[in-house]
Amino acid sequence: MSLIADFSATYSLRPDPGRLSDSPSGKNLEVEVKFLVNSHSPVRKRLLSLGAAIKAPRVYEVNVRFDTPDEAMTRRQELLRLRQDRSAWLTYKGRSESDLTSEAKVREEIEVEVDDFGRMSMILGRLGLVPVQTYEKYRETFHWNDVEIVLDELPFGNFIELEGDEEGLKAAAAALGLNWSDRILANYLALMSLARQSFDLPFSDLTFDNFRDNPVDMAGILPLCRFEADV
Repeated sequence: MSLIADFSATYSLRPDPGRLSDSPSGKNLEVEVKFLVNSHSPVRKRLLSLGAAIKAPRVYEVNVRFDTPDEAMTRRQELLRLRQDRSAWLTYKGRSESDLTSEAKVREEIEVEVDDFGRMSMILGRLGLVPVQTYEKYRETFHWNDVEIVLDELPFGNFIELEGDEEGLKAAAAALGLNWSDRILANYLALMSLARQSFDLPFSDLTFDNFRDNPVDMAGILPLCRFEADV
């Protein structure tokens, strides 16, 4: 099996209609898709022309993933993340739901704002959890027709992320000129895992400093969504 095919089966780079999950379903579900793009500029211009509201201006984020020392949460496909942007947030994500009718990534997400990033990190440490991975990005957030649309600049590329219900995601992608068939279902940490394998990277932290001297072209291993200007 090729590296890309093996990764896709493991991390849901593309929909896998044959795989069912026993993860919990119900409330607090995150439904999202991503697109890799060369530039955010045409999409931002289209968002403004559609009357999309700026929910949050561009901001730098640092995220720290916590796990047990033996990374038991990772093996269960769970994630516990502490993020600092303009506020501090603690987020739990369950394993991805597999729905035969869904063309987006669906997983449980529970998030809460916390007062102090440092103290929350200390609490997690007292509970036996350790920081295992750091990742950074710049994010600008828009809202249009009940869909959250974020423009993410990561150390290894520019991405558009859509979150909402599946019908709304498809409508937003069409309105923005994003080809639905180019959608990516994997999260950024899974994409970092793919990048490490594909480009033999000597680090696991997705930081701007790490990639400054180790640039990669993610379009070589992921579908690059070309903006359709005439939609």
